[in-house]
Amino acid sequence: MTWTPKPRPDVDPFALPLDVQQGHLLSRLDGITDVPTLAALTGMEAGRVETLLADLVRMGAIDAAPEAVRSRAEPGMVEAGPDLDSADEPELNEEEAREATARTATHRAHFEQRLHMLPEDARIALAQRAEDPELSALCFDSMPRVIASLLENGRFAQVHARLVAAHHRTAAGLEMLARKTAFAQDAGVRRALLQNPLLPASLYRRLWSPRRLLEQYQVTASRDTPEQTRAQARDVLRASFNQRGADERVELILTTEGRCLASLAGLTLDGHTTALLCRRTYVSTLLIQNIARWSAAPPPLIAHLRKQDAVRRNAQLRQMLERHPNAS
Repeated sequence: MTWTPKPRPDVDPFALPLDVQQGHLLSRLDGITDVPTLAALTGMEAGRVETLLADLVRMGAIDAAPEAVRSRAEPGMVEAGPDLDSADEPELNEEEAREATARTATHRAHFEQRLHMLPEDARIALAQRAEDPELSALCFDSMPRVIASLLENGRFAQVHARLVAAHHRTAAGLEMLARKTAFAQDAGVRRALLQNPLLPASLYRRLWSPRRLLEQYQVTASRDTPEQTRAQARDVLRASFNQRGADERVELILTTEGRCLASLAGLTLDGHTTALLCRRTYVSTLLIQNIARWSAAPPPLIAHLRKQDAVRRNAQLRQMLERHPNAS
């Protein structure tokens, strides 16, 4: 029995915490295409497709596989690694999100109404020994010295670090927070930092340069990230691209269906990366189009694409590849 997953019509995919691969796979689900065909269409291994489908089931985007399919598929499925921030922390449901927003508003009001008028030295002294609710309220303080004092408080935990990451507005304060390894590695803190319009470029580079190319690209494409941070992310992605292994570069291009290439104008592919790309069969029209629009696509890859059945059957794709500056 083969599973043909189908999106749930009552679920808005734009409201889900999807990463690039999950979103791409969800867009291909029609209730007719089975798992092996999905693997061929997306260029992913069947085991990876099954893992992503399991993620979509947990999010409520699709219904679980029939029992007969699950009993066969589960032993061979591989759990997704903690590559992405969204995998490190369970997402809040709608009611929990409303409660979290209400708590944040309460903490901010507590600070503005009761603590903001205190002298800075008094707030610094209070931060070292405060308990909640004062501890959470002081996370909204705009002075870096208060943040430094909070970090010395033994009660200061991840929940407080996330408030600082989201709402503090000085580079010095955010830098101090990120020096604490436990906080810098927390998924909620990283997500809040990305959404903070005052995230300094130096801190972004330090935290995201070591991460995989796919994770860096996700920041460039995130609708929740301010434009200046997306610009920083594009710079880091470009700087990292040719420093990484060929397998990682191929993963980025294929997983994003070539969308990443718009951010990589002027860069080139080495022979190993080109060889890996030329070993694959291409069925995605979008991927072929994006490669055809990339002026740096190497001649062997253009020649390989022109031999694909998907190109031979599509006059528009043939013309795009024939007009490419590296077409022979």
